[in-house]
Amino acid sequence: MNLYALALFAASLTSVAWAGTSCSYSGEVPDLVDITIDEIATYLESGTFTSVDLTTAYLARINEVNPILHAVIQINPDAIAIAAALDEERKMNGTRGPLHGVPILIKDNIATADKMNTTAGSFALANAKVPRDSTMAANLRKAGAVILGKTNLSQWANYRSSNSSNGWSAVGGQVYAAYVPMQDPSGSSSGSGVSSSIGLALATLGTETSGSILSPSQRNNLVGIKPTVGLTSRALVVPISEHQDTIGPMARTVKDAAHILSAIAGKDQYDNYTSAIPFDTIPDYAANLSSCGLKGAKIGIPRNAITYTANRTNAPVITAFNSSVQVLSSLGAEIFDNANFPAYAELRNSSNSTIVLNLDFETDLANYFSELSYNPQGVHDLADLANYTINDPREDYPDRNIYTWEQALNRTAYGNTSPEFWAAYQANLYLGGPGGIDGALESMSVEGGLDALILPTDFAAGIAAIVGYPVVTVPLGFYPQSTNVTYNARGDLVAIAPNVPFGLAFLGRPFSEQKLIQYAYAFEQATLVREKGPKPYIVPNVEVMDVVV
Repeated sequence: MNLYALALFAASLTSVAWAGTSCSYSGEVPDLVDITIDEIATYLESGTFTSVDLTTAYLARINEVNPILHAVIQINPDAIAIAAALDEERKMNGTRGPLHGVPILIKDNIATADKMNTTAGSFALANAKVPRDSTMAANLRKAGAVILGKTNLSQWANYRSSNSSNGWSAVGGQVYAAYVPMQDPSGSSSGSGVSSSIGLALATLGTETSGSILSPSQRNNLVGIKPTVGLTSRALVVPISEHQDTIGPMARTVKDAAHILSAIAGKDQYDNYTSAIPFDTIPDYAANLSSCGLKGAKIGIPRNAITYTANRTNAPVITAFNSSVQVLSSLGAEIFDNANFPAYAELRNSSNSTIVLNLDFETDLANYFSELSYNPQGVHDLADLANYTINDPREDYPDRNIYTWEQALNRTAYGNTSPEFWAAYQANLYLGGPGGIDGALESMSVEGGLDALILPTDFAAGIAAIVGYPVVTVPLGFYPQSTNVTYNARGDLVAIAPNVPFGLAFLGRPFSEQKLIQYAYAFEQATLVREKGPKPYIVPNVEVMDVVV
């Protein structure tokens, strides 16, 4: 058993006793793999079930499938007590909002000042303590959410090795997605994607530097919101890059993701990037969502990004994408094809992103270590971390190398105040901005520019990442039955196979989340891909009404 397996097992023992003997409720309460925040709020308010019931059911569901999927790395031992307190508060004072009493799982690089660890999947951070909750955890608690536990992830948010696998961490083992046996969950928010997809919590938080919300969201048939850098605070989140890191929701519906984004977004004294938020009151992103939300929208297609990367493997994705364009048009959107990224070929041949991430990581990781109130392994910088990883056999070195860290440590420049960093970052701002998303949005000589861009989610992450722009992904389709099964480079995960999901991405200007969410919602309601498509091969059996006494 790993460090947290015993805690996870003990926390779920209460559910084991009755999970196999209780009778399923035959009423109209939706299954937990489908239930929404609004539905939960209605049932909590009516007394159909309590937050304690809901939390207990989710713990039992985790206990059912986690030995196979390894999606959850640890359980909050206080989850039931927190749920009980929120139930009592509801009785006495009413509700705080839509998240009141709703269990949420968060990625294990988002720090909490409670009985849980924050490890980023590494024993180097085992038992380390932070001086306070991360702002993301604090905002969830303020909204009344029950932080149920933490999800497994690609170790160090996929920023260690050139030869590891998505969803592997030393602490949590290998995450598997639920649509195909041994399915690659994508990363780095791997456990967050799997947990949300099969209802191990209502929804989850993920983090992204480049693709780590978007990719596991699409591979797990989810909605993922990668917010503008600065809309959500990164304070006490284990970092990669202050210029690219962001935190966002991963949920089964656009509206659920929107509710969560409204709860976690906002200015924060501990993250000066949030001072760029252009409004003092965070929008209610879930309000006024309409199935007519695409009417009149000017949507561009950067076709050169698709043709540059198209190959036989992603042919079904491109076919489905082209069909989605017709859906958007039928919903009233005005489509502008060939709204291309002006400098896309230059971007594809650029090494600036590597430089930015290498040098940001050195600086930002050391800053995170310096904030720890207790650092039992004495790891203070990247060199210390590399040394620890090499010498602790649980970290699986050298089978999983530390190439990415060695690349950073071997640079002559150090940190993100160096001239080398600044030149690379400025190049990125051009390649992703005037040479990228901004250039495409302004490419059609339309008054006011285009409203948004669309791409297959496979092609959307990198260009938005380097400038910190927002992206929303929604389910688009699934690989067909004729698809050949292909494995990842290590040969231990199924990368592509029949029934593996993929997504459609909406990209926009900084802080245009409200508009992107509206477009994504309209597309979701018109297509209902998640509802109509293939289902996971493994889903927990316990439902909330099984535990109501």
